[in-house]
Amino acid sequence: MRPLLASLAGLAVLLCVAGGWIALVYQRDMGREYQRIQSRGQVMASPFGDIEVLEGGTPTGPAVLLVHGSGGGYDQGELLGHAALGKNTALRWIAPSRFGYLRSTFKPGATFDDQAHAYAFLLDRLGIDRIAVVALSHGGPSALLFAALHPDRVSSLTLISAGVAASGAADQAQANDKGSALTAIFQQDVRYWVLTHTMRRRFLELMGVSPTVSASLTPEQRRLADDVIDRMNPVSPRAAGTVFDNQAAMPNERIAAIRAPTLVLHARDDGLQLFHNAEFAANHIANARLVAFERGGHLLLAVEQPAVQRLVVEHICRHAGDPAVPGATRLPGVQDQHVSPCGR
Repeated sequence: MRPLLASLAGLAVLLCVAGGWIALVYQRDMGREYQRIQSRGQVMASPFGDIEVLEGGTPTGPAVLLVHGSGGGYDQGELLGHAALGKNTALRWIAPSRFGYLRSTFKPGATFDDQAHAYAFLLDRLGIDRIAVVALSHGGPSALLFAALHPDRVSSLTLISAGVAASGAADQAQANDKGSALTAIFQQDVRYWVLTHTMRRRFLELMGVSPTVSASLTPEQRRLADDVIDRMNPVSPRAAGTVFDNQAAMPNERIAAIRAPTLVLHARDDGLQLFHNAEFAANHIANARLVAFERGGHLLLAVEQPAVQRLVVEHICRHAGDPAVPGATRLPGVQDQHVSPCGR
């Protein structure tokens, strides 16, 4: 009996030590992440509430509005800019936190239309008349409505794994269940932190990435995927935004009003924002081009990052009004355009 009691006592001590160590690591991580999100964005007042925004890139370059997905904020917008435009881009990027994310206000009853009008207000404050728009995931609805409601402000639109329209298909119900589970996880810092530290592959499945794609990630692809996941810490200041995204009405057929040149990039195996979103956009936007990837899931930006960056920058620069440069590098499949200086 005594050896058994001694063993149980030893196990209890180990569990207490392990629990204490985990608590210390959690507190350290959260302290660092809260300091990070509070130290960089600028907050401005608007009729829609406070708007938080971060700017980067080249101040004199063509402007790009980066619209983050669910669980994001200006920091995910910055990551989107680095991945899709390049860290040393000659473009000027503007990354706002959408309603309910970080220090941007969420007002009860707000819609994606309101968020679109808030983008126009932000551009007025920044002195920008026209801008290219790049939207990721659930940044799609407000970006699409911005292009539809403020056509004179949008030089081009790019959708990356973006949500566009509701669907009654059976696989959409499964995707909706994943979205609801993610929304629940995003309500508590500790819940998100523990899950992403102990069950990362399971979390990737919730994010619409198949086990096959997850297992095949290269070290570089996994680093970018990890950046996406880790930068969503802390989640509590993003909780209201994730609920808003999960409940607000999608643009659906209203996108037919969009006249901006639109590039749609989407993986066929995306398990969160299903491929029908890309097909819907391509079929309803008059000036749309769909580039479909066979694999990548909802981590298309990480899996196909070089190709995505090349396509995005070429699309932005083609429609930014910059003159073509004699001798500039041609992109595969593009016969009549050059890469603009804005892409260097």
